[in-house]
Amino acid sequence: MAQLRPSTIAGHSGDVSLVGAVVGKVTGDAYARGGMHFVLKDVRSANPTRVSVLYRGSVPDLFKPGRDVVLEGTLRNGVFVAKPGSLVTKCPDHYAPKSSKT
Repeated sequence: MAQLRPSTIAGHSGDVSLVGAVVGKVTGDAYARGGMHFVLKDVRSANPTRVSVLYRGSVPDLFKPGRDVVLEGTLRNGVFVAKPGSLVTKCPDHYAPKSSKT
């Protein structure tokens, strides 16, 4: 499955993996019929491209604006419709182990 960023998803059809940083306000309810809505941008990039996301299913405890996430789904009419339960948060770089000095 192709792994894309908000700036590279335009024109892709079928199921893809979308990686991005959550920006702005998160609205709705992931367990309600209308789902949860939020926006993703490219991780650590000045690229202004944003993609609206519709998600239903379990939400990781670490999910919040500013967090890097990965979802699977399909772009439909400009909105990324994620597969239920596909939302995964990614750990920020500062949680990575420090390299050892030699």
